[in-house]
Amino acid sequence: MATRKSKKYGTAAGTPPGSGANFKAVEASAAKSGARNPAAVAAKAGQKKYGKSGMARLSALGRKRKAAVGKGK
Repeated sequence: MATRKSKKYGTAAGTPPGSGANFKAVEASAAKSGARNPAAVAAKAGQKKYGKSGMARLSALGRKRKAAVGKGK
């Protein structure tokens, strides 16, 4: 789990938004803090930062990227 912020992206994991690494980093941090549902904490933090439509856009981007990798592109 990387906690260093990237200057280029401004995210915890140093990866572009939509990759899922940032969500996993927040989720792991919430779990370490004792949250009952760490995924919900990460989702709420993302919604606060990007908004509901922004999170939907990032989710679609991640699904599209995963589908392209699965096809061997």
